[in-house]
Amino acid sequence: MALSSPSSAFLALVCLAAAAAAAATLSSDSSNKCLARNFGHGSVVCECNSTHCDSVGPLTLSPVGQYASYLSSMAGSRLEESRGPVRVNSSGAGLRLTIVPYQKYQKIRGFGGAMTDAAAINILSLSPGSQDQLLRQYFSKDGIGYSVVRVPMASCDFSTRLYTYADTPGDYSLDNFTLAPEDINMKIPLLQRAQALSPQPLFLLASAWSSPAWLKDNGALIGKGSLKGQPGGKEHKTWAQYYVRFLEEYAKYNLSFWALTTGNEPSAGLMTNYSFQALGFTPEEQRDWVALDLGPALHASAYPHTHLLILDDNRLLLPHWAKVVLNDVHAGRYIHGVAVHWYMDRFVPAEISLGTTAHLYPEYYLFGTEACAGWSPVDRGVKLGSWERAEQYAQDIIQDLNHYVVGWTDWNLALDLSGGPNWVKNFVDSPVIVDAKRDVFYKQPTFYSMAHFSKFLWEGSRRVGVSASQQTNLEFSAFIRPDGSAVLIVLNRSSSVIQFEVWDPAVGFIPCTAPARSLLTLAWNTH
Repeated sequence: MALSSPSSAFLALVCLAAAAAAAATLSSDSSNKCLARNFGHGSVVCECNSTHCDSVGPLTLSPVGQYASYLSSMAGSRLEESRGPVRVNSSGAGLRLTIVPYQKYQKIRGFGGAMTDAAAINILSLSPGSQDQLLRQYFSKDGIGYSVVRVPMASCDFSTRLYTYADTPGDYSLDNFTLAPEDINMKIPLLQRAQALSPQPLFLLASAWSSPAWLKDNGALIGKGSLKGQPGGKEHKTWAQYYVRFLEEYAKYNLSFWALTTGNEPSAGLMTNYSFQALGFTPEEQRDWVALDLGPALHASAYPHTHLLILDDNRLLLPHWAKVVLNDVHAGRYIHGVAVHWYMDRFVPAEISLGTTAHLYPEYYLFGTEACAGWSPVDRGVKLGSWERAEQYAQDIIQDLNHYVVGWTDWNLALDLSGGPNWVKNFVDSPVIVDAKRDVFYKQPTFYSMAHFSKFLWEGSRRVGVSASQQTNLEFSAFIRPDGSAVLIVLNRSSSVIQFEVWDPAVGFIPCTAPARSLLTLAWNTH
């Protein structure tokens, strides 16, 4: 038999090898796909376990003359990638979005979520492999690029019990200050794991819900209550030192904080019969506490460069709150930014609250520190697969970014199927919902809303101008990243397909389609 005529056995082996290679390729391709589950809330979730989870992977930038687009939609697309050529000539679309790179606005800090007690409990309820998978989805280079983690100082409603780090009455010197088991056994190890996965240092942000009860005029962690005495007095000074002690204790675990807020939702502690942990401050009291106590305490500590953010409450309190605090030179010199929550956003236009504040105080940045779906009494708890909630996230983020906000932080990183645990039963939704019995977690549509921003808007990305040639239902925001590449994020909340084109004078025209009820991120190189 001639050597040039291979045997049938050899041919069979070649075929088998080719089939195996094809199967391996297919399996590797399918391993990155969403395992869709429909729970009847309008769209799908993507189910993940220890061995499978969809991922867009590390981003590779298209060469000049090409663009990449990433689509998520109510119809079920999840960061679906496509690429194409940038055109020299217009496509003739009626709607044109023109990038205006010389109109420069704020630089992005980052996006993220909160490592509450509840989030830590849910992550740790999974097997070690599924825990790693979940953390990778948020923090690794294959994940969605979270760079901010908010950490409650002691308990909040998303805890299983009420506690602070200094519950010994009369301990003004904080001799008995100690981190809780929740910190040492859950939050700190998970933060260390998240940091190990992240290609860049995480920006940790700390917020306290309440001071110890013995420092308060109502003697309780919950309800209407403020610090005893006056700013400059021993209670206010002890509360300021509590912040420093928190930073010192976490530093022992090699965790350093980018920023502190002056306290979560100070307006809540001024409400009668408030149901969970709160500490009331008026803007005048916050101003004087920062000027006389917290600012000097931080400045004299080993952490003088830790940023201090005021408000940490709903943006409808702006610009009044900022005027009271930031107009005072003694308080203002210790402050870096203004932290806002998204609740009640519909009651005040962004231009009146955020825009006015940014124009009045351009030296201070605006930062979103808390948001969640499912908080409203009329739309409560977990809704697996709700696309409407994904749109609420995307709309609010775009609106905030277009009004000078430099970052946006979601609330709990993970919750259970009921939206907890929460000791006061204040159950809400989360971008990741854990089903510990099945050892799986679901990535909600809101997870992908976050991804369209956090994955693409790197730290240092600068918002630039973008103008529409005609009235449109599309909502959008444009950025130039530190490497010079451009990003445009487009939300279509309408039930119609919208054809449009993007014109970047530096490179040309990009023909685009925004499917009904969709979120689209476009990225391209400009040089």
